[in-house]
This record gives sequence, C-alpha cells and structure tokens, in this order.
Amino acid sequence: MANSMYRASILQSQMHIQPSLSSRNFVPKKSNLLCFASSQFNPVRSEVSFCIGTHLIPHPNKVERGGEDAFFVSNFNGGVIAVADGVSGWAEQNVDPSLFSKELMANASSLVGDEEVNFDPQILIKKAHAATSSKGSATAIVAMLERNGMMKVANVGDCGLRVIRKGQIIFSTSPQEHYFDCPYQLSSELVGQTYLDAVVSSVELVEGDTIIMGSDGLFDNLFDREIVSTLSIHSDVVNAGIG
Repeated sequence: MANSMYRASILQSQMHIQPSLSSRNFVPKKSNLLCFASSQFNPVRSEVSFCIGTHLIPHPNKVERGGEDAFFVSNFNGGVIAVADGVSGWAEQNVDPSLFSKELMANASSLVGDEEVNFDPQILIKKAHAATSSKGSATAIVAMLERNGMMKVANVGDCGLRVIRKGQIIFSTSPQEHYFDCPYQLSSELVGQTYLDAVVSSVELVEGDTIIMGSDGLFDNLFDREIVSTLSIHSDVVNAGIG
C-alpha cells in the first residue's frame, strides 16, 4: 500500500478571501500546499480555514503505476479532505487496485456540493460508492469542516485521522478490521461494507490545530509520538508532509 497523507493546519479568517482552490481529484507524486478561507461571503465574522500540505509515497513495488491510494481536497463550505486506499489483493486477480480508489475519490469530489449529501461525510461515501463502477475495493475516510470549526468524519476501514493541539493528540480514529490485514472496505462486490458500516464522529477545531489524515501506509509505519515529533520540527505543512 502507498503512504498518502494530509497535514492540515487550522487558520483564523476575519476578512473576505477568495478561495484559491476549486474542488479537484489528486493522485500526486509530489507535495502540494493548498490554502483557502472557509467563507467567500462574510467579511466580518471570524471563521476557520484549512491550510493543507499533501504527499504520496508509493510502495517501491508500485511506483510505476503511482501506488494504490487516491485523495482529493475541496474548498466547499469549510473544506473537505478524503483518502482512499485500494486493496492490493485485487492484483492477484489481474485487477489494478488503484482504479477503484481513484474512481471513488473522483466521484466523491464531484458530489461534495450535492443537495442530498447535505455536507454529511457518511452520505458522501454512500453516493460516491454507488457511482463507482470499477472492479475492486478500497478503505476510505472523509472529513468535512464546517465554517464554525466543527469537523465531521466518516471512516470505513484502516485509513486514519489525528487531531493534534499544542503537541498533544486530542482526537484519533480507530481502524476497522475483520482480522489482521483484512480491513473493512467499500467494494464492487456484495461481500464488502457500505456507508452504514462507517464510523462517524465529530470534533471541534480551533486555530492552530493540526489534522493528519492518511492511509494505513502512514499509521502502520509511524507511531503517533513520531508523527507529533515530526510536526514539532516542521512548522510548514508541506515540509511535514515530506518528512
């Protein structure tokens, strides 16, 4: 599995700033820095925003096809970030594991403003999964930031998220597994999980918080204390993503 991650810092906005990023789907080979304000309309009210660095490091054996992870960032509402990790076992059936995760994230990216989604990450997973036609399966996590600082998270499988405040982890997701190395997963087959199996949670963010989101390729290889230590060294979100 590849190692894909976000580091998102929470900034305070008290002026009108036109977002610099439109909703898009990412499968990058280098880091990206994305900063945008959470509101286009209110020049007075203080609201939070994301400043995001991204990085993807494919497994050495999967570099040629760019790994099996996919992710996207959107500036819709307060911001949306998501990661999907294609299940590598499909390669044994001559199926590219990255196709399902990439299509799933592309669909989710296009649906963030859907009226039925109503800024609910669990419903976004539902509709993106239903729209995905590629054969395969993937774990997935979606986080949606409200303009008032409330972040809602829906997670299926072993992708993860941490919220770090003043050098301490104040919130973390837990992986879902049937057994070792067999995580819950959204699938093209009936045997997989659905949006109903997602763990849904919420956390209120404040200025200066850091959000780490990634596939199991990150959290299987780094202890939480190592992540916190790396962030303490690199104040810039892109540098922390590379480190």
